[in-house]
Amino acid sequence: MSVAGSNCNGSHSGGRKRKLNSTSGNGKKQTKLTYPSSNNQAQALDCITKSPMAESTDGESSELQSGSITPRASLNNHVKKPGTGKKLVIKNMKARPDLPENYCERAWAKLCEAIRAIHSQSHISYSLEELYQAVENMCSHKMAATLYEDLQHECQRHIESLVPLVDQLWTDHCRQMIMIRSIFLYLDRTFAVTSPSLLSIWDLGLKLFCSTIIGHGSVQTRVVKGLLTLIHQERCGESVDKGLLKSLVRMLVDLQLYHEVFELEFLRETETMYHEEALRVMRDSQFTLPDYLAHVNRRLSQENERVLQYIDKSTKKPLLLCVEKQLVGEHQEEILEKGFEMLLEANRHQDLSLLYDLFTRFKNGLGLIKKAYANYIKKSGMAIVSDAERDKTMVQELLDLKAKVDTIIAESFQGNEKFTDVVRESFESVVNKRQNKPAELIAKYVDSQLRSGNKEWSDEELDRLLDRVMVLFRYIHGKDVFEAFYKKDLAKRLLLGKSASFDSEKSMLLKLKQECGPNFTSKLEGMFKDMELSKELMATWTQMASQKVPSTIDLSVNVLTMGYWPTYPPMDVALPSELVQYQQAFQTFYLGKHNGRKLQWQPSLGQCVLKTCFTNGEKELQVSFLQAIVLLLFNAAEKMSFLSIKDLTRIEDGELRRTLQSLAIGNARVLIKHPKGKDVEDADQFIFNKEFKHKLCRIKINQVQLKETVEENQATNERVFQDRQYQIDAAIVRIMKMRRTLPHNLLVSECLAQLRFDVRQSDLKKRIESLMDRDYIRRSKENSSIYEYIA
Repeated sequence: MSVAGSNCNGSHSGGRKRKLNSTSGNGKKQTKLTYPSSNNQAQALDCITKSPMAESTDGESSELQSGSITPRASLNNHVKKPGTGKKLVIKNMKARPDLPENYCERAWAKLCEAIRAIHSQSHISYSLEELYQAVENMCSHKMAATLYEDLQHECQRHIESLVPLVDQLWTDHCRQMIMIRSIFLYLDRTFAVTSPSLLSIWDLGLKLFCSTIIGHGSVQTRVVKGLLTLIHQERCGESVDKGLLKSLVRMLVDLQLYHEVFELEFLRETETMYHEEALRVMRDSQFTLPDYLAHVNRRLSQENERVLQYIDKSTKKPLLLCVEKQLVGEHQEEILEKGFEMLLEANRHQDLSLLYDLFTRFKNGLGLIKKAYANYIKKSGMAIVSDAERDKTMVQELLDLKAKVDTIIAESFQGNEKFTDVVRESFESVVNKRQNKPAELIAKYVDSQLRSGNKEWSDEELDRLLDRVMVLFRYIHGKDVFEAFYKKDLAKRLLLGKSASFDSEKSMLLKLKQECGPNFTSKLEGMFKDMELSKELMATWTQMASQKVPSTIDLSVNVLTMGYWPTYPPMDVALPSELVQYQQAFQTFYLGKHNGRKLQWQPSLGQCVLKTCFTNGEKELQVSFLQAIVLLLFNAAEKMSFLSIKDLTRIEDGELRRTLQSLAIGNARVLIKHPKGKDVEDADQFIFNKEFKHKLCRIKINQVQLKETVEENQATNERVFQDRQYQIDAAIVRIMKMRRTLPHNLLVSECLAQLRFDVRQSDLKKRIESLMDRDYIRRSKENSSIYEYIA
């Protein structure tokens, strides 16, 4: 921007002029600039030209920076055109000058004094230009934020100072009105009270105070704002005069301004504060869920205490609802995601109880907890059930999980039955996710607890454990799988004498009967009945056997009804001659008592006690019937090959290998195998171990009978599958016989309703086609989707 110095110097004669002299570096006087007064600034703007330079009268140029003129030498001494002058370039300073030391403190002291003078309506000691310049300087040097905070604090201090004045005025007014009313008591009773249009003297004083002082807009606003400021300070942990707050709130209540003037603003401020606080705390990663719940509980306690101390009790309900909504209601899903599973895993019952109490105050709170609780149970349960490596501990882990969630419901969720339904549905989903396997493992778990040698539980504890197992049993859809494996294991316990307690066995049977009905346990009850009849039969046999057979062998036989017991493959083995004599004698005895019956001997679950002579003395070996057959061969020879043993005993190949492994490779090695190795090969040789040693006199080697083989497991599952096919066929025929004609979809739905196990629709379709092939049902000629029963 250029200024023509010669024209500007004399074109404004009316205003006050200031002259600025500029000299060049060699001391020569260059030019004069005249600044017009403020009222002539518009005229001074006419002196501004578009030329970038301003020429001085002596042919040299200079620059003006922030009110100063910097000479600019010129080497041009040529003759200038008439009417032209030298040009000046005006530039701002490139860097702000530094403020004096302690300028900020001194400037704020002046500003603070001016603010207080304004508030007190007294004289301001400094000029407004000086104060304005101080503010500008501080803002220019990046002190605006600090200056703003100081200003806010000072204005707030002034508003707070008004609150005690109003309180003192109110207190004085009440004291004075009490005195005045006592003087004018007769007037009050005889005139004011009896006149409907007149107020009592006390009410008159309240009305006048309200309309004259508090009713004034500015006073009312300042009082309310002051109250809210003090309450906010107290919420932030600062110390305030609670007596003053109580007095002013009481004043607003007496003046009937509390709800209209104060309460709405108070609740609005409360909502804003706790909304911001909740957002801040929820975003804090170091603030765990227990910390947040404790914080919410502490805030609610503080607000409740605040009501007791100075807030009117009518505000209690909306106040607590406001706090609960902002801290909990608006963030329910975030709260659950923040650490609900952690509370469950750590068994934080107290924190869970607090969370439940807070969430149930909202309409959808209980539903959210139920959903999160169900997800936790399913997640934890699926981790147990779906992992095949945890099969050995699956049932115990499920029982522990069930006990855990039940305890949480009782102690943290106030025993709410809705959560019991959640547990039932979740466990039912988990247990049936892996088809058939959980039912099998539950049956094996019961077997392990009822088997003799289990000293972990007393009878009462065992009964309580069985009750817990029955809870898991209720969740199983495929109860027929449980029945098949339970029956197989029960048979071993009864026949091998491995049951820990007949009372416990009968107790478990009763529980199953109560749960599933008599049809489910009829075969199991038949097994117990067979054992009792066998005992009675053997008492009669013992008396008779002493007369007909030698007494060197004590024979005990269990006569079993085939329909009650598991199906065992027939096994035709070669018995020693001593045992053949006893077998024929018993068969003659039994058929003589029960004409028309047939006995089929099953040696696989028999057991024997053999008296064996070793170098170190005589021992009793408790072995299986098949082990006994093998060992008795060594009475005739000390060394035998695998093939010769197989030929002499006619025991099935796989069963014989297992039997020899138990005698030669197990803990009690009464046979020596050559060559050594874990597997039995065709070329192996076996020698009777005369040097066998053991600290016990009676040694149990028949544990191999209790172990389930892979073949047994597969056979049991196949029997279950076959039984299911029969049940499906029977259900279809039963339904069609009753309905005569039925569409496909209705037939499928009715079958699913009747069957006790889960079945896929594709399997149902196969069974329907099978029945059609066997002429039980047929398709309708008019509509192929409708089936007809064939009588």
